[in-house]
Amino acid sequence: MKKRIDIIASQPGAYKAMSALEGYLKVSSLNPIHKELIKIRASQINGCAYCINMHTRDARKLGETEQRIYLLNAWRETDLYTEEERAILALTEEVTNIKNSVSDETYQKAAELFDSTYLSEIIMAIVTINSWNRLAITSQKELD
Repeated sequence: MKKRIDIIASQPGAYKAMSALEGYLKVSSLNPIHKELIKIRASQINGCAYCINMHTRDARKLGETEQRIYLLNAWRETDLYTEEERAILALTEEVTNIKNSVSDETYQKAAELFDSTYLSEIIMAIVTINSWNRLAITSQKELD
């Protein structure tokens, strides 16, 4: 297979802009575990091995359990996740699979559980990881 484009080298300004979104998330009020659940679940849906590897490792460093990481793609079938986490995961799935839209039910549940600032941060985290997934998959970023 031919080597694909290195976006960082080719478009450092664009990479800097993407990194600024990540910087915004680092200083947001989002719970670190919520951030990693978003990143892992979106990366699972998108099939981004690089990001799944990175964010499961990051989640473990934060104290996330192996069981919750392994069951994340089947979160609806277990009671291991809080009501807030379930709302975040549902929203993550619908924003990631945007062709089907975000249902009023999913959005309303999240809006009931989170204030507008936190909900905005959740949405921005979902949008950001989906962008990173697309860059990694398109450039065929390999695992470290």
